[in-house]
Amino acid sequence: MPGCLIDSSVILDVFSDDPVWGSRSLMAIASAAEKGMIAINPIIYAEISIRFSRIEDLEDAIMDAGFQLLPIPREALFLAGKAFLSYRRAGGTKASPLPDFFIGAHSAVSGLPLLTRDPERVRTHFPRVRIIEV
Repeated sequence: MPGCLIDSSVILDVFSDDPVWGSRSLMAIASAAEKGMIAINPIIYAEISIRFSRIEDLEDAIMDAGFQLLPIPREALFLAGKAFLSYRRAGGTKASPLPDFFIGAHSAVSGLPLLTRDPERVRTHFPRVRIIEV
C-alpha cells in the first residue's frame, strides 16, 4: 500500500494556516500526495478535530485535502502497548499510552512512512519507521 501517514501536527499547521509552519507543511503534504495515498488514522482524526466545531466541517476538510482514514491494525495496537511499556520502564511518567505510540506503531506495521515535524518519540520507539520530517 504505497502512501504516507500524515501526522496531526503537519495537518494542523495547514488547517490553522500557521504562519511559521503552514506553507512548509502544505508543500510536504502535496509532495507526499504526488507519490501516493495520504492517510490519517483514528488517533490523528481525533487530534485534528480540535480545530473544528462541527464534525461535518472536519469531514469536508479531510475529503477536500484527499486524506484517507485508515483503521489501526490490531498488530499496531499491540505494538503501541509494547512501546508504551518500554517507555514506562525507561522512566516515562505518562500513565497511559501517548498518541505518538499509536501513530508510530501504525506506521511501523503498515510500512507507511510518517510525515511529521515531531519525530523524536517515534524515532526512539520505532526505529524502523521511515520518517519524513517537515
